[in-house]
Formats: sequence, C-alpha cells, structure tokens
Amino acid sequence: MGGFVGWLLIGAIAGAIASAVVPDRTPGGRLSALTIGIVGGILGGLVLDLLGVGDDLNWLGSIVVATGGAVAVLTVLRNRNRGGRV
Repeated sequence: MGGFVGWLLIGAIAGAIASAVVPDRTPGGRLSALTIGIVGGILGGLVLDLLGVGDDLNWLGSIVVATGGAVAVLTVLRNRNRGGRV
C-alpha cells in the first residue's frame, strides 16, 4: 500500500481497531482514536521503510502494521494520562 496517503487511510482503520483492542477509553474520543491510528500508521510505515520492507506489504499487512503502531501510541497516551509509567 504505497505512499503517504495510503498510510493515512490504513491508519484511520487501524485507529478504530486499536481503540477497540486497548482497554479503557480513548483520550479525546473517536476523532482522537482516528488521529492516533493515523500517527501509528505513519510510525509503522516509517519503521518498515527504514527496515527496507515497507513496500513489500499488501493492504492486510499494512493494516496489521498500522494497528501495531496505533496500539503502541494509544498505550503510551493512556498510561501518560493516568500518571503511570510506560
């Protein structure tokens, strides 16, 4: 799923999945969850591009990577909002 716009779209889907997977409420609501998904998608895409495998994924692999990035970002934000440590 090449390109920045592709990662944005996949990230929006991933944000919805991540907010359902990670327990507790998403800080900021649904719009925030989508934004977190987009950030996670971009983060996951950048990591895979740095590893040289970002272009080898199909759309399903892209969703998995973006969801992983979104779960990581969402977990950090939720722990920070609770005053906990990551």
